[in-house]
Amino acid sequence: MELQANEKIDIEGILQDLEHYRPRRRGWIWRRTAPGPQELGPFEYRDTSENLKQSIPLPAGHHFGDIDPQPAETITTEIASGRFEDDIRRMRMAAWHGADHLMVIRTAGQSHMDGLIEGTPQGIGGVPITRKQLRAQRKALDLIEDEVGRPINFHSYVSGVAGPEIAVLFAEEGVNGAHQDPQYNVLYRNVNMVRSFVDAAAAKKVMAWAGIAQIDGAHNANATAREAWKVMPELMVQHGLNSIFSVQCGMPKGNICLSTVPPTAPPAPCMRLDLPYAVALRELFRGYKMRAQQNTKYMSSSTREATVTHTLNLLISRLTGADIQSTITPDEGRNVPWHIYNIEGTDTAKQAFSGMDGLLSMVNIRRSEGELAERVRELKERAVLFMEEILEVGGYFNAVEQGFFVDSGEYPERHGDGIARQIDGGVGAGTVIERDEDYMAPVTAHFGWNNLEPWGAEAVADPGSLIGGDTFSHPEKIVYVDELDEEDNVRRRMAETRHLRGGSLIQPEMEWQGDGVIQVTVFLPTDARRARFAALEVARKMGLEEPEVIHIEAMHPSEGTRVEFKGRFPHTINLDELVIPPEPEILTDDEIRDDIKAHPMRIVAGTVGEDEHSVGLREIIDIKHGGIEGYGIDCRYLGTSVSLEKLVDAAIELNADAVLASTIISHDDIHYRSMKRLHEICVEKGVRDRLILVAGGTQVTPDLAAQQGVDAGFGRGTKGHHVATFLVKKRRELSGAEA
Repeated sequence: MELQANEKIDIEGILQDLEHYRPRRRGWIWRRTAPGPQELGPFEYRDTSENLKQSIPLPAGHHFGDIDPQPAETITTEIASGRFEDDIRRMRMAAWHGADHLMVIRTAGQSHMDGLIEGTPQGIGGVPITRKQLRAQRKALDLIEDEVGRPINFHSYVSGVAGPEIAVLFAEEGVNGAHQDPQYNVLYRNVNMVRSFVDAAAAKKVMAWAGIAQIDGAHNANATAREAWKVMPELMVQHGLNSIFSVQCGMPKGNICLSTVPPTAPPAPCMRLDLPYAVALRELFRGYKMRAQQNTKYMSSSTREATVTHTLNLLISRLTGADIQSTITPDEGRNVPWHIYNIEGTDTAKQAFSGMDGLLSMVNIRRSEGELAERVRELKERAVLFMEEILEVGGYFNAVEQGFFVDSGEYPERHGDGIARQIDGGVGAGTVIERDEDYMAPVTAHFGWNNLEPWGAEAVADPGSLIGGDTFSHPEKIVYVDELDEEDNVRRRMAETRHLRGGSLIQPEMEWQGDGVIQVTVFLPTDARRARFAALEVARKMGLEEPEVIHIEAMHPSEGTRVEFKGRFPHTINLDELVIPPEPEILTDDEIRDDIKAHPMRIVAGTVGEDEHSVGLREIIDIKHGGIEGYGIDCRYLGTSVSLEKLVDAAIELNADAVLASTIISHDDIHYRSMKRLHEICVEKGVRDRLILVAGGTQVTPDLAAQQGVDAGFGRGTKGHHVATFLVKKRRELSGAEA
């Protein structure tokens, strides 16, 4: 299979023959940075990676030749709708926008599972990972990698008491990155301490064999602490514990990534709080990788707020370095993992990094003196003292039992509200059994003693040879289970939406094919309480089913409220029945300028009749608004309430090429009559064949304008480049006719 940009990805084709699919690679791949300054369009870039073969530039990119600089940092987006067949489509979209670390989040329930699950049960807020899902998505990512020309890292979670089994599954199925932190299990899932660390040792050994990059879970402390900005010393201690434990289990430092989540968000003075933490963390953990994301504890449902916080975090990443940049979106606050926010978060990272390109060559962090230096030193000292006290009380297990972690005080201050777990309690307590002295396991990736020497040198080099090869070396031994649930499975879901796949019928969607969900933003001139229920009534009167308010924000206690709501649009649209006019050809800015430079053009313009409106016409003319004078066109503006005769006479006197008449007022069809009369006056004066007549206004359409005798009509949404393109092309047409 090979993807074509103008064709949808064939999900059913990907699902075929999955039992025989094998991942073509394992292990994490970092971006290949450009070897030096990179020339893209009119600019030089210093902090970029290699360009994509196919991508979608930022919206402003069209001003610069559609360049699409790719940051040096790996860009993450989290995809977890619960229907992996639709997540594949979202993965493709995210990759085209520059994401190359796609995290598929599992449900909270999976952290408690004591074995692997098969089939494809639908998740809510996450995905219970199955072998079928991993194979389908990794197979799709193989194709997407080829399409965009960049390796895509696939990621999920190794946690809970099924951690080692999940790590084996990931190694078998080509997963490239995973969260793994035994402290996460202990503190946030109440998994028994001993069981968690024993499982983690086995899981980390498997991950190391497969080259899977590890991200830790320390950031969960500032997502659960009452005052997150006070847990910075504790975060560094948690990073240290998991990092050195991972190294001891055989994982290289270059594959260990610290979650560098800042502990605050605006309106807190986050730069003064977060920047010292970022500096201290990177100095304490040299040689490890840094994965930066924003703090979700303070995440609201406001897209603007999320974007601003995200951008400030990106500034810290650029100032202090981040190998992986995560892209948290309002999905956290809304619990609506939608396509558009994955893309917006990715674009925010790409846009901010592009804008900050080369920043470190121009600014320095005041590391040696002042408030930053003092705060960095203080954080390091508090972290070291915290670790020393852990040793004094007998180690990590005793410290957890005494509630050292996620206390709301800044160490050494304590408020007695930390998370306390019992050494002999929790999920899986009493399930760890000491190995016999002659214990042996004939598997490739094994942690601890394995007593292979009695079986010979071949067994020591390849333990799996004792059983004819294990599943790592002989993947054909894997038992592949397709589906277990006859009702909730991908085949049934695909069958329900088959009429929307590949045909002419479409339906709005935000998350799943055929979900029919749309989002609407309204302003209601009332208080927030009444606005909420008024918005739901608006949705119902619009014909939306199952309306729900997803964001509400007071603009003033009584004057008005912004409300965003979602609802289900129950209808389908048949593309074959739409009347779609041909897309007009728009000349590039350079093409227009070159033509005007070679053949100067002059126009006269005014708002005609007794019409005093001027804003629309000035936006078409003025350079400040991207108007036509920016292309070198000589514009003579006559003002408002200009008589049609005066407009034509001025064009004759100035030897103009074109007349631009703005006609906004439409009562009594005066805009029709003005356009028709403009044409008639030009005919009467004998200049119609050499003057280009253009009319514009909110009620003007191309068809109406042509019927009245003018050359073109422009309505709502018209920009200067639309009018300039027409003028240049029309003059070429007239010149050709004269020749």
